Amino acid sequence: MRGKTPLQGWQADPTPLRDVPAAGLWTFTLEDAGTRTLTTRGIRFKRRDYVGPWMTGQAGIQVRVRFMPHHDHRIEVYHAATGRYLGPADLADQATDEQISAVRRARAARARRLKKDLEASQRERYAAVNQPEAPQRLGALTTAQAEAELAQTADSDLAQLALPDLIPPAAPPADWRTPPSLATRTTPSRPAPSPPNLPPPRRTCRRRPARPNRTDR
Repeated sequence: MRGKTPLQGWQADPTPLRDVPAAGLWTFTLEDAGTRTLTTRGIRFKRRDYVGPWMTGQAGIQVRVRFMPHHDHRIEVYHAATGRYLGPADLADQATDEQISAVRRARAARARRLKKDLEASQRERYAAVNQPEAPQRLGALTTAQAEAELAQTADSDLAQLALPDLIPPAAPPADWRTPPSLATRTTPSRPAPSPPNLPPPRRTCRRRPARPNRTDR
C-alpha cells in the first residue's frame, strides 16, 4: 500500500468504475439445470411444468434451464445452442395462497405431533441408588394405556407387514403360452379332487297305467 490506507488506495486508483445493473447481478445467482425440450405443455423441471407467453410457436426447440435455489416459482430459459435469453417461465397450476397456508398449517401440526412423541419416547426416569446396580426405570402404565399405544404402533406398521408374494398365483392352463420367468413364480396347478366312493343309485321302474280295451268302450 506504500503507506496508504485502503481508502486512500481506493480513491487514488484511476481505474474507471462501472455500475452493474441489478438484473445483471441477479444472473450470477442462478444455477444451471441442464437442457430440456420445449413442448406444448411447457418445460418439465423437477416433475412440474413451467410455462411462459413467449413459448407460443417454439415447441420442439432445445433450451437450457437456470434457476435460483429455493425460489422454485420461476425459472429462466436460454437457447441451448446460442445461449440467447428467451424469457422467464412460471409454475403452471400454482396453488392459491389459501391452499399454501392450509398445507403449512397441516405440516406444522404434524411436526408438533412428531416432536411431542419424540420427547415422550426420550423422557426416561430411573430410580435413585446409593450403590452400583442395574438401572431401574420408573413410570407405570395401565393395561389400557399400553394397549392403546401398541394399537397405534400396529396401525402404522401394517404396510411393513404386507407380503404380496407370500402366496404365488396359480399356474395358467396348459394350452397358454407362459414365459419361463413367469412360470417359475406360479404354483403348480392341483388336480381336481375325485368324488367320494358312493353306492350306485338304485334304479326304480314306474308302472304304466293299463290301457283300456276297445271292447270295454
